[in-house]
Amino acid sequence: NCVGCFWVERTPVHEAAQRGESLQLQQLIDSGACVNQVTVDSITPLHAASLQGQARCVQLLLAAGAQVDARNIDGSTPLCDACASGSIECVKLLLSYGAKVNPPLYTASPLHEACMSGSSECVRLLIDVGANLEAHDCHFGTPLHVACAREHLDCVKVLLNAGANVNAAKLHETALHHAAKVKNVDLIEMLIEFGGNIYARDNRGKKPSDYTWSSSAPAKCFEYYEKTPLTLSQLCRVSLRKATGVRGLEKIAKLNIPPRLIDYLSYN
Repeated sequence: NCVGCFWVERTPVHEAAQRGESLQLQQLIDSGACVNQVTVDSITPLHAASLQGQARCVQLLLAAGAQVDARNIDGSTPLCDACASGSIECVKLLLSYGAKVNPPLYTASPLHEACMSGSSECVRLLIDVGANLEAHDCHFGTPLHVACAREHLDCVKVLLNAGANVNAAKLHETALHHAAKVKNVDLIEMLIEFGGNIYARDNRGKKPSDYTWSSSAPAKCFEYYEKTPLTLSQLCRVSLRKATGVRGLEKIAKLNIPPRLIDYLSYN
């Protein structure tokens, strides 16, 4: 919020922030340069530093009064950009300065961006500080859809273990549809273990198995589950996990039951 901040292409502050030139950035700040200057795309130096994972520059900008939840033309905040870069250090810094973990966006949330970049550490941290597991993006669907489409299995497991809805739909398309399309058997099995519905139909009336080639490994996997009912223990596990709801792992760990059962319910 400085007087004389006009829309420009880029400023020396943007350049230094993006390149990680912290010494130069500090000199610019000391000489009175505006840290909230925006480009024609509403990109601030904090966006630029966050997107490149330049933690030292993020720290300097925040300390100099950079707006932590500034929006660029796409509606993304610096936290979204830090998650896109997969920089856990930048994510922690932004959160410590009060960045909103669930900014009111119509586009991808920080959690979506972390799932796109495949940073399970960022995903875990965002969930710990209250990220909405069912945040819906009009293009991508939920964070689980994104993680499956990108085949980031670590992120998928973190989301599912935290209580993400395995059967959430985007135009009736579920995570299992994505797993079938990317032909990933490990992903298909993980989703089914967490209660994925192999009979769910998308807006074209197709089941996940309809997106596999006959006699391919994914097709055989679906065929097996169609012919073999889930075990009683597996059905109980899915039901109990549903009952514990979002962030259910914390509740499961406190149950007065044998450690082996806790491990089973925790998918360890």
